[in-house]
Amino acid sequence: MLKQTIKNKVGAEEWALRVQLAAAYRLVYHFGWDDLVYTHISARIPNTDHHFLLNPLGLTFDEICASNLVKVDLNGNVLDDSNVAVNKAGFVIHSAIHEARQDAMCVIHLHSDYGVAVSMQNNGLIPASQTAMMISFDIAYHDYEGVVTRDDEKKRLIDNIKNKNTVILRNHGTITIGETVGKAFERTYYLEKACKYQILAQSGGRPFYKPSADVLGNVMQGALEVNKDMPYDHSSWEALLRRLDRVDPSFKN
Repeated sequence: MLKQTIKNKVGAEEWALRVQLAAAYRLVYHFGWDDLVYTHISARIPNTDHHFLLNPLGLTFDEICASNLVKVDLNGNVLDDSNVAVNKAGFVIHSAIHEARQDAMCVIHLHSDYGVAVSMQNNGLIPASQTAMMISFDIAYHDYEGVVTRDDEKKRLIDNIKNKNTVILRNHGTITIGETVGKAFERTYYLEKACKYQILAQSGGRPFYKPSADVLGNVMQGALEVNKDMPYDHSSWEALLRRLDRVDPSFKN
């Protein structure tokens, strides 16, 4: 469902955000983290009353482009002339975070293989790999309550997330939050890598070598300094956009 471009019907700022968000959908597909037509990536449109962009129900992630993203408000009302619906569960999760967190410009929710596998484990993500150690200070957990369609779960979700940018939804999947689409995507990338490393290491059937608490503290402090000096989307996000341009630039339509 690649519709005619709406570039001339929206402002330049919204259009640029649509292109970035469509790129995130295509990259999730590229890395194999999608789940048919389910899960969602949203982006809040600046200078609006909490209006945000979301994927229309029924499209696979490789079909998403800038023009077929749907604009909705916090009440789930579709604000453009799209004759499409959005997924209720996706709307509840994303609207809760966008409303509560002013810094949450982009929210990525996935049901990836390794992310779900780790979400099922009592200990969650174990800070054993360097990647897991570097993000361990920024992880929150939310217990499973069933399919997220009830508004009363919003408060509990936000209370658990607080100011964290990486979330493991137990028995369900993952969420990452970013001040930009690029930051949210890179947080997803490193969370996915950490989850994959853990599952692969566990499949070896041998105990983990766990660094000392002092080493873990050093790694966490180093991660904080790196994140401050070089934002997540400093260079790799632009590199990923160039990759998309080479593979299939139709996300910009």
